[in-house]
Amino acid sequence: MSEITAHHGLFKNTNLHVDDTGGGGRTVILIHGWPLSGESWSKQVPAFVEAGYRVVTYDRRGFGRSDKPKTGYDYDTLTEDLHTLPTELDLKDVTLVGFSMGGGEVARYFTKYGTKRLHSVVFASAVPPYLLHTNDNPEGPLPKEQAAEMTAALTKDEDSFYDQFTTDFFSVDGVLKVSEADRQEALALAKQASKTAALEALASFANTDFRDDLPKVIVPTLVIQGAGDGIVPFEGSGARTHTAITGSELHVVAGAPHGVNVSNADEWNRVVLGFLAK
Repeated sequence: MSEITAHHGLFKNTNLHVDDTGGGGRTVILIHGWPLSGESWSKQVPAFVEAGYRVVTYDRRGFGRSDKPKTGYDYDTLTEDLHTLPTELDLKDVTLVGFSMGGGEVARYFTKYGTKRLHSVVFASAVPPYLLHTNDNPEGPLPKEQAAEMTAALTKDEDSFYDQFTTDFFSVDGVLKVSEADRQEALALAKQASKTAALEALASFANTDFRDDLPKVIVPTLVIQGAGDGIVPFEGSGARTHTAITGSELHVVAGAPHGVNVSNADEWNRVVLGFLAK
C-alpha cells in the first residue's frame, strides 16, 4: 500500500491510495466503478498476479481511502489523477482496465496523454460513449429524469440509495446474481465515499460526452459487458463503444448484471487474461 499525490487542481496535494502488487510482469491498472474503491477488484487481483502481471489499483479521489476534496470530479481532473500512477511509478507498456465510470478516464486518457505509456485498454461495463439521452445523443441510455431522480435519492438518504443501488448493480430483471455477502461488501465500499464526491462524480459520468475521445483509442481494445446490465445498458454503451473503436474486440457475458466482474468472475477473468496475453 502507498499514497501517490496528485499535484493539480484547486487542492494541489490530493493523496490517492494505491495498491501495487509489484513484480516484474507487465502492468495492469484497474480503475474502479462508482461509488466503490480499488478493493472492488478483489476477484481479479489474485488471478492476474497468478498469471504473471503486476497489478495496480487505486481509490479515485473522494472514494475509498483516498483524500476527499470538495472539487476535482470532472473527467479532465480525474484523468490527471490516473496519469499520476504511470508517471510516479514510471510504468510503461501498461494496460488500463476501466470499469463503469472508470471507462471514462480510459477514453479521456487518449485525448490528454496519447498512447506513449500504453499497451492496450479494456472498457468493462463502461459509461462511454455518452450516457445521457439528449437530442443529439438519442441512443444515450440515461434519461435526464432518471439522472435527476438518482441525484435526489442520493441527496436525501445515502444509506437507502446505496442499499438499492448495490442491489440493482448485481441484479438482472430483479434477480440478484451474487451472494448477499458480495453485495454487502460492495455496500460497505460505497459507504466510504464522500457524499460530495459521489454527487459530483454522478454528474460527471452522466453528462460527459466521450464521443470525440473514442476515435483516438488506437491501441488493442477489449469491450466486455454483461448482457443484462441494468445500470449501464449494453446497447447504449458497450455496443456503441465497440463500433466507435476500430478493430476492438467485444465479449458479452450472457445473463450477467452490471457487476459482471463479481457475478461471473471466472468468465470475466478468463476473457480479459486472454486478451492481455495477445
